[in-house]
Amino acid sequence: MAGLLRRRGNATPGVMPFAATLERERLAAPPTWSALRPTTPPTSGVRMPPILEARDVTKVYALGKTRVEALRAVTMSVAPGEFVALMGPSGSGKSTLLQLLGGLDRPTTGEVVFEGRDISRLSDGQATKLRRERTGYVFQAFNLIPLLNVRENIALPFTIAKAPKDWKERVRQVIDLVELTGKERHRPDQLSAGEQQRVAVARALVTRPSVLLADEPTGNLDYTNSGELLDALWRSCDQGGQTIVLVTHDARAAAYADRVLVIGDGRIQEEIELGRRPDHSAAVLIERLAQVGL
Repeated sequence: MAGLLRRRGNATPGVMPFAATLERERLAAPPTWSALRPTTPPTSGVRMPPILEARDVTKVYALGKTRVEALRAVTMSVAPGEFVALMGPSGSGKSTLLQLLGGLDRPTTGEVVFEGRDISRLSDGQATKLRRERTGYVFQAFNLIPLLNVRENIALPFTIAKAPKDWKERVRQVIDLVELTGKERHRPDQLSAGEQQRVAVARALVTRPSVLLADEPTGNLDYTNSGELLDALWRSCDQGGQTIVLVTHDARAAAYADRVLVIGDGRIQEEIELGRRPDHSAAVLIERLAQVGL
């Protein structure tokens, strides 16, 4: 238990190792999700360059004559293949930070660096291209097309951009990952809320994004459906090496992450290391949150 919690400013965020062959596999024939799993244990002390960083980021909104600081000098990073949760109450700044990390908004000051490139000053067209080609999004609302079935909704990104030759295999793989095999021809109104959200996750993963950004994806789901969705996200990370940043106010959802950043009043207040583990009990996280008065 000791060392699980690290105060900001005194530590470097932990890095989850990433299969060195993942990018080559993505560009070659489509592997199975289990084939993307690292075949060797992590090497102690290994540090890889972060895939995503916020560097001294602030975000200020003007409401009439009032200035609202949504984020205040936030610095954080995400390693390739890592599952990071941004946790905090409503209005804490966690969703604002996610939007900046994904290029949906620009910081007032500071930099957002994605795959070694400062994306905080991209043009609208460049930002759109980045979001379409390198990132995936899952929101609280499912945003499915009612007239399209499961397979068609998942394949929707390939109607916007040029479809790869293996697009049918990619669709099959993500349907299997989110455990919807057999429901490929079901329309959204024939699915439960949890199944609809898993379709949204599959749609975000089918393009094989470098980073998956999820904003309160369990917000509209009950306990059982939330667990099934979180299991699907975790499998994509553990088996497929998918990098994930999840925004949530729920300790149960955050407990699936390797690392939890607790945000309050526009700042990262605490950093809690959980590590990659098959047991997603929230007990340890809740205990640590209680210890620091959160």
